Amino acid sequence: MHEMSNEELQAWVEEISIKSFHVPFRHRALFNRRLSTTGGRYFMKSHNIEINPHQLEIHGREEVEKIIKHELCHYHLHLAGRGYKHRDSDFKTLLKAVGGSRFCKAIVKPQDKQRKPEPYRYVLRCVDCGTEYKRKRKMDPTRYRCGRCSGRLRLLPLD
Repeated sequence: MHEMSNEELQAWVEEISIKSFHVPFRHRALFNRRLSTTGGRYFMKSHNIEINPHQLEIHGREEVEKIIKHELCHYHLHLAGRGYKHRDSDFKTLLKAVGGSRFCKAIVKPQDKQRKPEPYRYVLRCVDCGTEYKRKRKMDPTRYRCGRCSGRLRLLPLD
């Protein structure tokens, strides 16, 4: 699959707007590579829409079309003076009617898959009851007490 340009995205958004909402999209649609946790954004001041290109690369056209419909719901409802926020019933109703997604799929990058959880490096043991607390970061045991019996804690070396 080739990488889509901003012009192709613009035409696609305009097409979806006419086909699903029967109202033209008269502003700009752009890709924004800096988006990481969201599928897209609608700007209330400029009325422009930004789409996360990573969604297209990882999940494909079908998923991005749902994201575009989601952002177009914000767009058309805001311009019509109706409830355009996620919690508004107008938004929920229109989103369901056009088949947009409520949430976008998560993007898992290759470097995230390889990252293993850091092992525990420190153990604190209660002097009175022997309860052990595993910690990744070193901490001062004199500033804390045991959660079970309020006894003193001792930092143990890990072998």
